[in-house]
Amino acid sequence: MYEEIKEKARQTVLEIIEQSKLMSGDVFVVGCSSSTVRGEGYGKASSMEIAQALFDGIYPELESRGIFLAAQCCEHLNRAVIVSSTAVSKDDRVNVVPQPKAGGSFATITYNTIKDPVAVEHIKADAGMDIGGVLIGMHLREVAVPLNLRNNMIGQAHITAARTRPKFIGGERAHYNEELK
Repeated sequence: MYEEIKEKARQTVLEIIEQSKLMSGDVFVVGCSSSTVRGEGYGKASSMEIAQALFDGIYPELESRGIFLAAQCCEHLNRAVIVSSTAVSKDDRVNVVPQPKAGGSFATITYNTIKDPVAVEHIKADAGMDIGGVLIGMHLREVAVPLNLRNNMIGQAHITAARTRPKFIGGERAHYNEELK
């Protein structure tokens, strides 16, 4: 089961990176319910093993491209985000350490693995994936664009993903840079 989840997570994150055209320095947020991957309700069957498999599929692909992982905590930590300290300002940091039942398994694995982890209440990510419907939208930059994924399930959890783009401003006479869409 570990290898299957890891590979599905890897394929999904690669698909999102490609569709989103992410670059070094961008932020990728992951909201994750390991319980829903198991086919259970939120918080009912949290699994460090499933979270580790997801992390092992996602993080190396982001890290090798210089993309920051931002792991959304569960509602017990008000959906705070765990990220490398180099991705955020010192002023944005809050003091909390996620645990499997207070922050979530994926956020705990992230905190225990990435270099110089910190928690922040808010981040404006460039793209992200929502594993099991845990609502990452609050951590995306304005103008989120949903992505249609071939890889839209991991275990029993549905995957939703989005990228962001700059706002289109102006009226009917405005011209836009097609590279930014």
